Amino acid sequence: MRDPSVSRFTAARLSPGRRESDLARLRSERFDVLVIGGGVVGVGAALDAASRGLSVALVEAADLAAGTSSRSSKLVHGGLRYLEQLEFGLVHEALRERGLLTTRLAPHLVRPMPILVPLPADKLHGAALRAYYGAGVALYDVFAGVSRAAGRGMPLHRHLSAAEVRRIFPSLREDAVGGAIRYYDAQVDDARLVTTLARTAASLGAAVVTSAQVVRLLRDAREVTGVRVRDRESDVEFDVAARTVIAATGVWSDDLTGMLAGPGGPPVRAGLRVRASKGVHLVVPRSAITGESGLILRTPTSVLFVLPWGGHWIIGTTDTDWALDRAHPAANERDIVYLLDQVNAVLDRPLTPADIEGVYAGLRPLLAAEARPGRRPHSRDESSSVLSREHAVVEPMLGLMLVAGGKLTTYRVMAADVVDRAARRLGNRVPPSRTERLPLVGADGYHRLWTNRADVARRHNVSAGVLEHLLERYGSAALEVLALVDERPDLGRPLAGAPEYLAAEIAYAARAEAALHVEDALTRRTRVSVETTHRGADSALDVAAILGDELGWSAGRRTAEVDNYLARVAAERESQRMLDDLTADAARLGAPDVRAKI
Repeated sequence: MRDPSVSRFTAARLSPGRRESDLARLRSERFDVLVIGGGVVGVGAALDAASRGLSVALVEAADLAAGTSSRSSKLVHGGLRYLEQLEFGLVHEALRERGLLTTRLAPHLVRPMPILVPLPADKLHGAALRAYYGAGVALYDVFAGVSRAAGRGMPLHRHLSAAEVRRIFPSLREDAVGGAIRYYDAQVDDARLVTTLARTAASLGAAVVTSAQVVRLLRDAREVTGVRVRDRESDVEFDVAARTVIAATGVWSDDLTGMLAGPGGPPVRAGLRVRASKGVHLVVPRSAITGESGLILRTPTSVLFVLPWGGHWIIGTTDTDWALDRAHPAANERDIVYLLDQVNAVLDRPLTPADIEGVYAGLRPLLAAEARPGRRPHSRDESSSVLSREHAVVEPMLGLMLVAGGKLTTYRVMAADVVDRAARRLGNRVPPSRTERLPLVGADGYHRLWTNRADVARRHNVSAGVLEHLLERYGSAALEVLALVDERPDLGRPLAGAPEYLAAEIAYAARAEAALHVEDALTRRTRVSVETTHRGADSALDVAAILGDELGWSAGRRTAEVDNYLARVAAERESQRMLDDLTADAARLGAPDVRAKI
C-alpha cells in the first residue's frame, strides 16, 4: 500500500528510476500475485489485487496496451448488438460498468457520446426497423438504469425524424435515411485508460515493468511458482517468485499455456481456446464528414461504427479470423476498401483513400467453441463475428490462473473474477474487490478543475483549449504536465508535426507513464501515429530529442529510434497496399520490433 506521506501522483509515477527499483523488486521479492500482460485486463487485475493489500508485480513483454488494448473502437459500451444474441446478462453487466466509469472511476477519460441508428428511407421497412431497434434501445436504457448505485451517466434514447437526422448529421444521404434512433454510449482513449490503470496500481505499491518478457514458467512438480523474465532493454534474464500467477495475455493465451508442458512432456489442456479476430479501423479528418453524432450501421458481416474522435472520425471495424503475426496485425487494401464501401453507402460525399489519415488493426481475443460447449451462439463452425464476448477464468495448473475473452468495458469484472480465484489459494483473509469504489489517478478533483478551467488556464498562462485537452487526457494530473511547462517553458510549445499535443506530454510520458521508445510515445501515449497523414514521421525527430533528454540517450540511440519508427511507418503503408493478409503480414514484418532491435 502507498506510504501516506507520499502523494498519489508521486506514488503513481512510472519513471525510469521507478523501473529500476521495480526490476530490483522482481529479483528479490516473492509476490502474492504476479500478473503477466499489460493490457486492460492485466493492469486491471494488478490494480484489483494491490487494492486488496496484496503484494503485486506486473510484467509486460512490450509496452502498456501494446496489443488489443490500444486498437479498439474506443467505445465503452453495453453491446447493443448482443441483445440480438439474447446475451442479456452480458449487456446488463457491461452497462453497469459503463456507468461506473463515466460517473465515478474515470470521468476524465470516459465520456458519453450520442450515436445514431439510421433507418431506411422506405417507409414500410423503416417503420418495421424503428419498432425493432426501438425495442432494443429501450431495453438498453432499462438495463442501464437498473443499477442506480453506479449511476446512469447517460441520457435516454430518442426517436428522430428524417429532418432531425439531417440537422444532426448533414453528411447522410437524403435518399438513404428516413429517420433514426439516437442512443448514448461512451468513448475512451483505450491506451490512456490502460496507462492510468497501471499508474493507479503503482500508486498502491504494485511493481509495474514493461519490456519484461516471460520466457518460461517456473514449476515445483505440478505447481507454478513464478516465471523467468527477460528484460528486453538489457537482454538480462532472471527469475520472479510468486505465490500465484495470473496470465492476462489475450491472443497470446495459447502461447502461455504451451509453456506448461515440461521438456518432451505431453501438452497441458488449458480448458479454453482463444481465437484472434482482426478488426481494422480508419481515421479521417473531422472535415471529411459533417455530423454531431456517431453512427452505427449494419454491414453484411458485422456492424460499422462512424465515431467522432476529437478533430477526426474513426470508422470501423472489420471482423475476420487472423492466424499470422499477433504483435503487428496488418490491415490490407481489401480491408480498407471494404470499410470505405460500407460507409460511402450512406454518405453524400464519398470518402476516398486520399481522405485517410491513419489506419490501425487490432486483434480481439474471442473464446472459441470448445470453451463453452453447447452454448449459443457457438457452434463448431462459428464465424468470429458471432462469438460471445463473455470471459472465462481457468486454473490449468496449481498456482496459474488464466483469464481470457471479455471486452474493454468489462475489464474490472474480469480482473475481480481472476483475483478472486487467486485469493482462494492465498487464504481466507484476502478482502473482496474494492475497485468499484476506487477512482483512477486523475479522477479526484477533475470536476472541480473542469468547472474552473478558465481560471486555471489563466494561472498557468495557457489557453482554455490547451487546458481542456490536458484535462480530458490526464484529469487532475494535468497539473503535473503544466508543472513541467513551468519548469521548462520550452516544453509548452506544440509538438512538431502534431500541434494538437504539447511537447511536455512527451516528457511526461517518459517521466511518469513508462514510455521507453519513440513508438510508445507516438502510438499509445499520444495518437499521432494515426491522427496525422504523415503517421508520426514528421514528429519522430522531435520526440526522440525530448525522450532522449529524459532517458539519457546518446546521439546514436536517438538516430536509431527515429530510423526504427520511420521503418515501421513505411512497413505499415506497404502492408496497406497488399491485397490479402499473407502479403500484408509479410510487408509489415519488414520493420523489426523496436524492442528486438535497439
